Amino acid sequence: MEDLLSKGMRNAENAILSGCSAGGLASILHCDSFRALLPMGTKVKCISDAGYFINTRDVSGGHYIQTFFDQLVATHGSAKNLLPSCTSRMKPGLVSAFCFLTSFTLHCNFQYSDQYSIHISQCFFPQYIAQQIRTPLFIINAAYDSWQIRNILAPGIADPHGHWESCKLDIKNCLPSQIKVMQDFRLQFLVALLRLGKSASRGVFIDSCFAHCQTEMQELWFMQDSPLLNKTKIGKAVGDWFYDKKPFQKIDCAYPCNPTCHNRVYDDPHAPHS
Repeated sequence: MEDLLSKGMRNAENAILSGCSAGGLASILHCDSFRALLPMGTKVKCISDAGYFINTRDVSGGHYIQTFFDQLVATHGSAKNLLPSCTSRMKPGLVSAFCFLTSFTLHCNFQYSDQYSIHISQCFFPQYIAQQIRTPLFIINAAYDSWQIRNILAPGIADPHGHWESCKLDIKNCLPSQIKVMQDFRLQFLVALLRLGKSASRGVFIDSCFAHCQTEMQELWFMQDSPLLNKTKIGKAVGDWFYDKKPFQKIDCAYPCNPTCHNRVYDDPHAPHS
């Protein structure tokens, strides 16, 4: 960043910090620190594509992703780079949430415990830090994020007999029982997203596609057949939000309601090669 600033970025009128997947997570974690590098007169906003990873149980009932992040933070000494506003204090744990969706609005009633317990690594998860970010932030994510389905909901360690293997390759292969589990995952994702808050400075584009990263390819960003949400393409929604033309906070209906999705199909690693 110091190199970019020295080469003229400090004189920018508009600046965007964006990324996909791990880069999308980094765009959330470093959003405010990026804002602090630039003059107050600069329009600074952040965009996270497929970076809103959630902390939830996997199909075996375990917390594989929490364990993974624990190890990640310990191995790389990452705690010092996480938001002090999160790491310096404990937060009440969520005991239960009853939610229902009407149109594009999610309504929830929460119950919290009085016990304060949070792993430092939980500050890696956007749901625990989103409210504390002051810089305008746009979240682009598939409610059935294919990476999260494959690595958070049904990682190999939680599915030793491979019951989810075919489903994880192509959502069309999923059994009705697996779709139900994925619908529950979607609801948990939307509950986690509530931590983002309702400020007009927040942008939200949550489609019902089986996808991961939807801003890197033009065919998904702003082509004739790009995915639509509320009749709007991702590029249009982000552009209007960045230039303060129109806010955008929309959540898609449940799978398989959106015919404009470009659902990801993965290669079968066990298939014979020709």
